[in-house]
Amino acid sequence: MAEPNWIELAGVVNMRDLGGLTTERGEVVQARRLLRSDNLQDLPADSVRTLVARYGLTDVVDLRTDVEVVREGEGPLRALPEVRHHHLTLYREDTDESGIPAAERSLPWERGDAEAAATRRAAEAASPSSPAATPPSHDEFWSQHYLSYLDQRPDSIVAALRAVADGEGAVVVHCAAGKDRTGTVVGVALKAVGVPDEEIEADYAASAERVPRILDRLRQRPAYAANLRDKSVAQQSPTTDTMRLLLDALENRLGGVHAWLAGHGFDADDVERLRRKLLAPDAHSDDRAAADGPGDAGQPA
Repeated sequence: MAEPNWIELAGVVNMRDLGGLTTERGEVVQARRLLRSDNLQDLPADSVRTLVARYGLTDVVDLRTDVEVVREGEGPLRALPEVRHHHLTLYREDTDESGIPAAERSLPWERGDAEAAATRRAAEAASPSSPAATPPSHDEFWSQHYLSYLDQRPDSIVAALRAVADGEGAVVVHCAAGKDRTGTVVGVALKAVGVPDEEIEADYAASAERVPRILDRLRQRPAYAANLRDKSVAQQSPTTDTMRLLLDALENRLGGVHAWLAGHGFDADDVERLRRKLLAPDAHSDDRAAADGPGDAGQPA
């Protein structure tokens, strides 16, 4: 498995380059093609310059809801005419959702609620085979939530993949935390070009390392503070099993990633364009890497 290629820039805490992941055919996702990140709202001028000049950023795929954009603003990259923006919410356009699901309302025992835990154990003992007796686990809840993105907004997911495939330079996909909506879109993109499930799962779960910093950051933001007040690190941490369940459902319930994409207008030619974007070597990439020197960490945050 490739180690996470963290990009340490002031203003973000969960940004990384997907370069270095390998496909089942031995191809390598190229650096500076697809980046993933938490909210870009706080990027200072130096970080903006680094993304544009060093990483060649040309496109931003913003998966936040309309509510988030109104409350948080469009961010400093929006002011740059050379950077294209694609706002593609994964919720209904009329939702008042903040973008941080209230998962633990369904899982009170994970908050240390002893009475709820006892009720759950009693229900399981009375009817262990009944789906209604056992609320979803952490991984089941999140994977089901991610499937709702595919169900509610396939148009946005397909448009996000088109933005990646058509971007002239690096494309950054982001939401608020950079783990749920971003993880779903990035997971579908990587699956479409042949990255093995275990590498997709490991990349998704890498955000767990940054969850304490993500929560500290978002609790200072007006769109997220109230909803995150009682959320714990464990409740918000991604695991490989969550992405495994999502990929299994995509394969076994939705007919496979290519069939699902084709059913929503992203055909074989689109997939090939995405493959070329992410996998085709750039004749000048080695020269740029040598000029940058060892590592790809950007600036200290």
